[in-house]
Amino acid sequence: MPESILNNKHILIVDDEPDVLDALEEQLEGFEGLLIDRALDYERAQQLLHSWTYDLVILDIMGVRGFELLDTAVHMGFPAVMLTAQAFNREALQKSIELGARAYLPKEKLSQIVPFLEDVLTLSHQAGWKRLFERLGGVFASSFGKGWEKDRKQFWQDVQEGRYEPSPTILKR
Repeated sequence: MPESILNNKHILIVDDEPDVLDALEEQLEGFEGLLIDRALDYERAQQLLHSWTYDLVILDIMGVRGFELLDTAVHMGFPAVMLTAQAFNREALQKSIELGARAYLPKEKLSQIVPFLEDVLTLSHQAGWKRLFERLGGVFASSFGKGWEKDRKQFWQDVQEGRYEPSPTILKR
């Protein structure tokens, strides 16, 4: 496999569907020195987040309390990516951004996840969201409907142009 920022990284993937974990591992196999930890539920994910240092965390939203895990990962300084099917909607996208996720991907793009993960590890927070919208803006528009961003036009414009910076939040205990 060619040189990649994913080489020699430690990644946690969390999803309540074992087949999704298997598919993610398959997409990531072959990267030199890449270590992957898996969790099928919230409790195991929390245990792993508090036991290891991760270069990247990939979280499902539904079934594993993904937003709570996102909050933990961000506050621990781990870049986090939200990967979802059931919660692929405008509200979950906005919440993911506001809580500090570095990307928000539909599971239907799972086979193309490597470049998105490489962007998360190489680009700044703002530039990463700009690139994501360049790649997936059409997917968001077709999934969420025409004019989906009009209710918070400035927010979405800032995200799409790489100007949005999430505000610090207080970790819930």
